[in-house]
Order: sequence, then structure tokens, then C-alpha cells
Amino acid sequence: MFIDPYKPKDGGFLKSTAASIVLYTHGSKGSIPVSGKPFTLETAGECEVKNVLIHAVQGHTAKQCLFRLDLEGVSFGHLGLCGTPLNPEQLEAFVGVDILCIPVGGDPGFTAEKASACIQKIEPRVVIPMAHLSENDPNATPVESFIKEVGVLPQEAEKKLSIKKKDLPQEDMRVVVLKKE
Repeated sequence: MFIDPYKPKDGGFLKSTAASIVLYTHGSKGSIPVSGKPFTLETAGECEVKNVLIHAVQGHTAKQCLFRLDLEGVSFGHLGLCGTPLNPEQLEAFVGVDILCIPVGGDPGFTAEKASACIQKIEPRVVIPMAHLSENDPNATPVESFIKEVGVLPQEAEKKLSIKKKDLPQEDMRVVVLKKE
């Protein structure tokens, strides 16, 4: 599964890859080729594909979708490049997700402060900050600003994250910073 396989303006990216499901949070324009005839979704709605329940929630613009995925007893939220506080309907779809990917590097995503406020409402067990300063986004705010704001130190940056339901934190929220492979 891929979410937002876009070609960045700067930095390296995958030239082509295969997936069975591809989700776009702001349309497919500018995406990299994905082979394998995947199921593709870029509009609001709900469906089940390959044992994954996909709930695509309308974002703040006509082309924006926010995704909640439920599979193998774990719920996963992806807020795309959302930078506006979630409305009650959007919030309802994400409250209590186990894992939340949230943009934290500022415009067009959340600022560190707005991301922290959003997280406090959703209460995920694991937070994966995204759309922060990197070679692909040299104008974004560093992830350290977000980490300072939420007050949860991440473990060492990871290239991959694999979490099963039994591995989810039960008490404290965990922040996982992913690094490029």
C-alpha cells in the first residue's frame, strides 16, 4: 500500500514501484507511476479492499482526503497535508486511532502547535510526524520543533516501522520519526 506516492520538487524519490492499494490525500496529479494495477482512491467514501477497511474523509478542500485504515486490529490515520484544525465530522473519524501520521512542518501542513492540539484531541498511541524539514522539503520546519511542543522524545529515527496490536503502547504516547532509506 502507498499513500501519496508523489514526486517531490526536491530530493530523491522512488522512480516506480508496485502496490495493491494506492491512496491520494490531494489527488493523483504529480504522482510517481505505480505498477501492479492497484486499487486507487482519492475521493471521500468507505470501502474494504484486500482486508483493509478504508474510510476516506473529505478534507477542507474539494481535492483533499484524509484516511483512516483499519486492518488486523490496528487503526491507522493519515492526515495528508492538512493544516487546518479538524472539524467535528473529521475528528470523529480519527478519535482513538492507534497510529497517526500528521504533517508537522508548517504550511501547507500543521504548525507544531496546531499538530500538538490535534493530537491531544485524537489521542493516538503512536504518532509519526511527517512533512517536516528534509531534503524533499527544505522549507519546512524541523521535526525537533514538533517534538519539543508535544514533549515526547522519540527513540532513534527508524527506516521502517512494523507494529502489531500487541506492540502498541498502553499508557504513554510514542513518537516515531522515520528516516529515508
